Amino acid sequence: MTSEQGGRSSHLNSGAGQGSGGVRRRDDAGRERNRSTGRNRTETAPGQRTRVADPARLVAFEVLRAVSADDAYANLVLPTRIRKHGLDRRDAGFATELTYGALRAQGTYDAILAKCVDRPLSELDPAILDALRIGVHQLVAMRVPTHAALDQTVGLARAVIGAGPSGLVNAVLRKVAAKELPQWLAELTDGLTDEVKIASITHAHPEWIVRSLRQALVAHGRDVSEITALLEADNAAPVVNLVALPGVGNLAEALEAGFTPGELVADSALSSGGDVGRLDSVRDGTVRVQDAGSQLVARALAAVMISSEKPDGEERWLDLCAGPGGKAALLAALAAEQEAWLLANEPAPHRAKLVSQALAAVPADSWTVRTGDGRDIGKEHPEAFDRVLVDAPCTGLGALRRRPESRWRRKLSDVAELGPLQRELLNSALAAVKPGGVVAYVTCSPHVAETIAVVEDVMRKRDDLELLDAGAALDAVSISGALGAGNATSAVPSHRMMAQLWPHIHQSDAMFLALIRKN
Repeated sequence: MTSEQGGRSSHLNSGAGQGSGGVRRRDDAGRERNRSTGRNRTETAPGQRTRVADPARLVAFEVLRAVSADDAYANLVLPTRIRKHGLDRRDAGFATELTYGALRAQGTYDAILAKCVDRPLSELDPAILDALRIGVHQLVAMRVPTHAALDQTVGLARAVIGAGPSGLVNAVLRKVAAKELPQWLAELTDGLTDEVKIASITHAHPEWIVRSLRQALVAHGRDVSEITALLEADNAAPVVNLVALPGVGNLAEALEAGFTPGELVADSALSSGGDVGRLDSVRDGTVRVQDAGSQLVARALAAVMISSEKPDGEERWLDLCAGPGGKAALLAALAAEQEAWLLANEPAPHRAKLVSQALAAVPADSWTVRTGDGRDIGKEHPEAFDRVLVDAPCTGLGALRRRPESRWRRKLSDVAELGPLQRELLNSALAAVKPGGVVAYVTCSPHVAETIAVVEDVMRKRDDLELLDAGAALDAVSISGALGAGNATSAVPSHRMMAQLWPHIHQSDAMFLALIRKN
């Protein structure tokens, strides 16, 4: 968790009056505090207190409520709330940092709050708890003056929850404000010797995720000491990645708007902020928002050498789990360039519509969308495809920086529940691919049980499969040509052939790739 500038000066200084005889001072961390001997802004008479919810803080509160109460996804709700409340670019940036920061660090903030509330947090009204989380993030991780964070968060609570709860919010946040984040972390970890527990509190990840990521690092030949850098990368604000669909779009507009060329993969661009929806090329679908890791695995499958027979001269490709259509759009564009054809399969009808929309910018004769269970395709279309992508449903532990709420929503039991589906989908893909063709098994998770274990379990039961060097395939489609995503030092031969991207190394989502050829 890092201090980040958020919002315009009205957010930083709201409630910044000196008060009766007060003077402004800054503590060692540079935060402005009111050390007046008289009343400060949080002790003013009821008639003088803030009673209006600041729009940016209100947006953050509404998103946290949607996530908590409705299992919504912050990245989908936040843009709609920003537009609803008419936030300008600076206020939208403040609301975004406040929302994502409070969600990412929820576990650590709840541990701090538990020290400041006189009852179990489970007994608090969920709306009050969300307001408190917003307040804690401002106090310990943003450059918002203490008095402003207190005054505005109490005002938010008073406006949207009630006068009574606002008193509780005020009292609790004043206790939080008494210490800086390093002091709180030292108190919360005092006496602990378990490195996983310490990392869980310090870097705001559930213990089971910390343990799983440590195991994944080791399984892919990396040092377990990298866990700190990996957890910190999960907590960093993600950069927006764009891809221009090959043969269809270009990045000229994005580059003119301030985006910079991507450093990992061709036809990509990066930006740390701004509304990409303002770009005409994004609105018309020829340029898409897509993480560089997703671009790399799709391009690796499209570029790998195959030896399957193509009697009609046209390759047939399959995206087995295509929704919502990001990788499918890139694959369809690549297929069109190579005079191939893509079948994009998605079981959920509403997501299948999203796939069709995503592919609309690509020539229509290069793709078809199918609505159906991917587990049936191997039986219905045996040995019909030259290249098959299995972007398997997974826990999404590789995209925690983009989906801040998912670390608290996911459970260890989800891994076991998803395992059978992942294996069934991979088996279906292997039945659907032609001899000499290649299947790419991909997950946005580095968890060993969702990656290496799935591939090895499926391959162990067959003698007609061969692992290709996925690390070399990624290198071949990357700009640098040396991603280092493979595992060359592993004592297990099969592990050396699988590849894993990492947020702290590649600045991408933690995408896993295995390439399997049917002989």
